[in-house]
This record gives sequence, C-alpha cells and structure tokens, in this order.
Amino acid sequence: MSIKLICIDMDGTLLKDKKTVSEENLNSIKLAIKKGVKVVITTGRIYDCAKMYSEKIGLDTPIIASNGAFIGYKDKVIYNNPLKKEDILKFLEVTKKHGLKAYLTANFGIISQEELAEDHVYKILNKTLKDEEKVKLIVSDNIREEIEKFDGEILKGVCADKNNKVNLIKAREELESLNTNMEIVSSWNDNFEVMRNGSTKGDAVRYLANYFGIDKEEVMCIGDSENDLSMIKYAGTGVAMGNASEDIKSVADYVTDTNVNDGVAKAINKFVLKV
Repeated sequence: MSIKLICIDMDGTLLKDKKTVSEENLNSIKLAIKKGVKVVITTGRIYDCAKMYSEKIGLDTPIIASNGAFIGYKDKVIYNNPLKKEDILKFLEVTKKHGLKAYLTANFGIISQEELAEDHVYKILNKTLKDEEKVKLIVSDNIREEIEKFDGEILKGVCADKNNKVNLIKAREELESLNTNMEIVSSWNDNFEVMRNGSTKGDAVRYLANYFGIDKEEVMCIGDSENDLSMIKYAGTGVAMGNASEDIKSVADYVTDTNVNDGVAKAINKFVLKV
C-alpha cells in the first residue's frame, strides 16, 4: 500500500537542534503533499505553538498536540481529552514530595508555581514572537485556583529537572504504581509527562487515520523519543530517527538519519517519493 498519512514529531525529529526546519525536510514534505499525502505535526508541544510551525511549513492539516491529548484543525476541535482534576492534584503532590519542578499545559500555554528556567523552550520561543503570538506563561502561588479556573483545559503535566534525575525516576515510579487515569511518558532524558488515559500519540494517530478513512498500513510515523513509541508501533511504517534511543529503534521498521542530517527528508524520500 502507498503511504497516505505521515505523522511527524517536532523536537529531535523534524526540527534541527536550533529548532528550525531544514530546506531538505521542507522540500520533501512539499513534494509529498503534491502527491496527495497528508502531513501532520504530531508533538508533545501545546497546540498554539505547534500551529505556528505547521503554518510556517505550509501545512493545511489537523495538528496532534500535547502527546495526543488534543487534535485540532484551525479553530475546530477534533479530539480533546483533558486531565481530571484529581489526577492533576496527585501529579503535583507526588512531584512536590520528591522536590521536583513541575508545571501544567493547556492549548494557550503553561501554568506553573514558579518561573520557568530561561532556557525553557517556550521562554526562548517567546523572545522571537510578537506579543500577540507569545505562549502564555501563568505563574501562580495558588495553583489550585488556576486548576479550577482552567478545568477541562489542562491537557498535560510536565515534570522536568535535569539536576535531580534520581528523584525524577522515583516520582514517575510512584505515579505509575498508583491507580490513576494517567498515561506517563518521557519526551526527553530529564523529564516525564502525564496525560489522561487514551492520550498517546499512537491513539491520536489511530483516531486521525480513522477520521480520514486511512488504513494503518498507509500511515508512516517518524519520531525519536519515548512519547513517539506508541505511534511508531501503530504505523504501517514506523520510522525512528538516528538520534533516537535504542528502545525506539528496536520497535521501528526503519531507522533513518539524525534530525541534524535531514532524517525526515530521507525517510520521506525512501518510502513516499521513492527516490
């Protein structure tokens, strides 16, 4: 079967290390679109941020955001699976107990109890954006009030602490041992992220494929991290980046080049453009 849907992760996959899209990746994506293939950004990032990249690339397709907790197309909500309040509070309780930094994300931005580090991806991104485009960063010493205020909008909890990896593992293991309604994955080597059950990239790709009437054998997914594992396993053609961990590579049908060496373009060229 020919590939009709390509779902591509952003960080460590489509984007180079300076968060740009190479000309090679862009050209291959455009050629795939000319062939009638649907190309979809599939990311752990918030919807508004992913939408900016999708528009810059010239895509006219839905976006899978927040690790599959949300699928949107322009102003239309295709799928929305927010965290339950009790699970948000449990996540914050456990991460605090282990002395870790954590924050919550919604489509509009981030809610946290303290300022994000200056090297956080959204802080860096905001420095390049106009005021009306900036990712909203809410810092509040009354996080419960914010959770109530944005009930039904919080899609993901993120715990990231590169200086405390031992406790990061302990907190994740504790949450995994509890009977919660949460999916738990990592998108980087110094974090873990929680979503409501049924919110994985694999679930979202399956949902979108059904939405379009596309068979799983006609789907190609490309990624590099643990949060990409479910979609790589689901796809008829699962592609791991050259910079992915061995756990990801071991379940992939194909390992392409790294994100800095246009691995996305090379995978599209091989499986879609046949060049």
